[in-house]
Amino acid sequence: MSIFNHPKSYPKGQIKPLTVSSSLLKDNALGDPHVRNLPVYLPHGHDAAGEPLPVMYYLAAYSNSGEGVSGWRNFGESIPERLDRMMATGQMGPTVVVFPDCFTSLGGNQYLDSRMMGPYASHVHQEIIPLVESELNVKKGAAHRAVLGKSSGGFAAMRFAMDFPGQWGAIANHSGDAGFDLLYQRDFPAVADVLSQFDYDIEKFIKRFWKAKKIMGSHILALMHICMAATYDESLELPFDLKTCELDEAKWQRWLRHDPVRRVADSVPALSQLKGLYMDCGFRDQYYIHYGMRQLSNQLEKHQIEHIYKEFNGTHSGIDYRLDESLPYLYEHIK
Repeated sequence: MSIFNHPKSYPKGQIKPLTVSSSLLKDNALGDPHVRNLPVYLPHGHDAAGEPLPVMYYLAAYSNSGEGVSGWRNFGESIPERLDRMMATGQMGPTVVVFPDCFTSLGGNQYLDSRMMGPYASHVHQEIIPLVESELNVKKGAAHRAVLGKSSGGFAAMRFAMDFPGQWGAIANHSGDAGFDLLYQRDFPAVADVLSQFDYDIEKFIKRFWKAKKIMGSHILALMHICMAATYDESLELPFDLKTCELDEAKWQRWLRHDPVRRVADSVPALSQLKGLYMDCGFRDQYYIHYGMRQLSNQLEKHQIEHIYKEFNGTHSGIDYRLDESLPYLYEHIK
């Protein structure tokens, strides 16, 4: 008898490889590629002659990409396998799912427009969505379009709803960055310690990072904060003194203005246009994002924005099983 517990087989959808050549990302400041692969999940039996389907856009977390989240998974279901199962068992209806690749040389993306990072929010809205709606048999328009993601992807889903009113029917935010005071500041001393090994020269650190034979977790943490600086402050300068860790209030305020918690009040008209807003977070999140998510939910409630917020017994890691909750919710609101 095999020791392996092989998962039940369901009719398989396919990953259709598209390519997007972005004029917006061309000549970006980081020198990252402007031609990107765009994997798209098509449900079993879906073709150009059939009924048009609603479409979801899944935004990868920091350090991952569209190709990463749509590919093979060593333990448990991949996202395409999860979609196969949920559609075959009737948990959700047939849906096209798009996996944008927005990985950068700073290790990931928050999917905002930034002079330093590149105009990734505009790239998604002005280039990827029109490409998908012209090349594939999907229902067109915001009413049949959803965006979701975890961590940086969840943050971006929230910001897309706030910053691009009328472009999305529903969103799902899994453990998205929120409550920046608690989320980022506690790691500033650890980041400073890493950069001290490189004479506090951030560009030197980045070059050495990509040449290293072994990448350490502490170095990924430092690179992530540099990515946040390039996004929120549009520079490679961190919001604290690298030798003393004293906060640079002007720079820090430029970070804080991007905190979704602080943007709700000015985003009420945009958020009110959504047909569905789903959020969840593990109450053992090791980055303490559950506190920021609670603050975000409280602000949404204060401003009478209808939403669902759930907490579960988990951390920030290994939470793809929560898609069993969010995907059917999104489908019901965009079908």
